[in-house]
Amino acid sequence: MTMAYLAQPEQQQKLEWLDGGTFSVLLDKEATEGKLTVGRFDVARGEAPPFHLHTREDEVFMLIKGTALVWSGEDEHELSEGGIVYLPRNIPHGYRITSARADLLMITTPGGIEGMFRHAGRDLSTPRPDGFEIPKSLLAEASELYGGVILGPPR
Repeated sequence: MTMAYLAQPEQQQKLEWLDGGTFSVLLDKEATEGKLTVGRFDVARGEAPPFHLHTREDEVFMLIKGTALVWSGEDEHELSEGGIVYLPRNIPHGYRITSARADLLMITTPGGIEGMFRHAGRDLSTPRPDGFEIPKSLLAEASELYGGVILGPPR
C-alpha cells in the first residue's frame, strides 16, 4: 500500500441489517489490501445475531455506547459502554443488546466479512421494499459463503 485510505461518512456504505439496525462498512478488504474489515453497528434493544462462529476471521467488538450481553462459548458476560471483547476464530459467540440503543464498532482480521453483510443486508442508498426483512435462509447462505457457521438461535 503506497498511501493511506480515507473515507468520509458520506462515502461509507450503510446497510440495513438485522432487526432494522444498520451496519456501516468503514473499511473493507479492498481498502486494506485484505488485512482487515472495520464496521459499525447502530442497533436497538434486543438486536442479536444467531449464535455462531467464524472460521476465517478473528473479531473485536467495542461497545462505544450502550450495554450488551456477550457469550463466548457457554460463558456469559456483561459488556458496558467502552467495553471491548476479542473473539478468536472458531470460538462460538453471540451478543444481545440490552440498552435502548447501541453503537458498536467491529474489527475483523483478515478482511472480507463485509461480503456477508453486503450479501444479506440492504444498501440504504436503494429504495426499501415493502416488508423488507432478512430471511433466515439468506442469513445462513451469506454466513456460509463467508466462512461463518450458525450454531443456533440468538441468545
